Amino acid sequence: MHRKFFFILSLTFVGLLCRAQLIILKPHDPRIHYMGRVIMQDEAAQLLWPSTSLKINFKGTGVKAILKDEHGSNYFNVIVDDNVVAVIHPDSVQKEYTLVSGLNDGNHSLELFKRTEWSRGKTWFYQFSFDKNSQPLISPAKKRKMEFFGNSITCGVAVEDLSGKDNLDAQYSNSYSSYAAITARHFDAEFNNTSQGGVGLMVSWIPIIMPEMYNLFDPTDFQNIWDFSKYTPDVVVINMLQNDSWLVKLPDNDQFKARFGKNAPTEDQIIKAYRNFVKDIRNTYPKAQIICTLGCMDATKQGSPWPGYIEKAIAQLNDKNIYTFFFPYKNAPGHPNIKEQQAMADGLIGFIDQHIKW
Repeated sequence: MHRKFFFILSLTFVGLLCRAQLIILKPHDPRIHYMGRVIMQDEAAQLLWPSTSLKINFKGTGVKAILKDEHGSNYFNVIVDDNVVAVIHPDSVQKEYTLVSGLNDGNHSLELFKRTEWSRGKTWFYQFSFDKNSQPLISPAKKRKMEFFGNSITCGVAVEDLSGKDNLDAQYSNSYSSYAAITARHFDAEFNNTSQGGVGLMVSWIPIIMPEMYNLFDPTDFQNIWDFSKYTPDVVVINMLQNDSWLVKLPDNDQFKARFGKNAPTEDQIIKAYRNFVKDIRNTYPKAQIICTLGCMDATKQGSPWPGYIEKAIAQLNDKNIYTFFFPYKNAPGHPNIKEQQAMADGLIGFIDQHIKW
């Protein structure tokens, strides 16, 4: 009788010990550091925007995560110790994914980074779990902060299509390889990537324009407004008007008709629209230094009027902390590839080094 009791007690102790060794972090755990506009729900963190991420520091050998995707259309980079080690494609049913395993038993960082745009749907994160005997550590925020407002260029759409066919399928998008992400990493800065492929300032290929989108928490819900007090960037980069430059020439396009009727906007109207948007950003972030840029697609090719529209709009604002900087035309069809995105980042980094004190 005593032996049986001791045996049961031993099994109970072992079971409790094993459970004690299994460490789980739920979405609201302060040891998880989020970057981007992430919607915190009771049981999950909802990721929408490109470049949103979750980062953890830990001592241990491996990490798993439970995820669910809205349509099974999103992709995420798994970044361990600042190196991309895997790409995962979450299913539309809740599943556990091994993010990394077999690490040496030391201190590591892991970041789960959303490669794809909000138009690909939402992804829900439910928990991290660690190999036994692991120890989660605090993941502090970075001191510098940036925000990028842009379109498919800033999202890194088609950046990994090396065929030259400019394939817009989600698997070829990677906002981690965009000039925005490269620039932010160079300056060891956090960044919000408030961007979407096809979006314009006055007219888009989709039914939403940037002035209607920039202040949303959930860009599919116009009632879900972002609280700008949650994140204040030191530097803001605006790369808009590429899509406008095409669409204003397409009077038969449905979005042209919805925004303009029959007549394309005049030069003065374009300048005013750009000026008003930048003014809204300035009112939102009174102390930020703002860089208004354009390119590297054909809106900056030789003879294009669009850089001039931006220069005139900024001149009218008379704000010494708003700058203009234009990416050279890449002189090739399609979206910028990895090499071209790197060239954009190099140019922007050089401009920031020369003009921005932070």
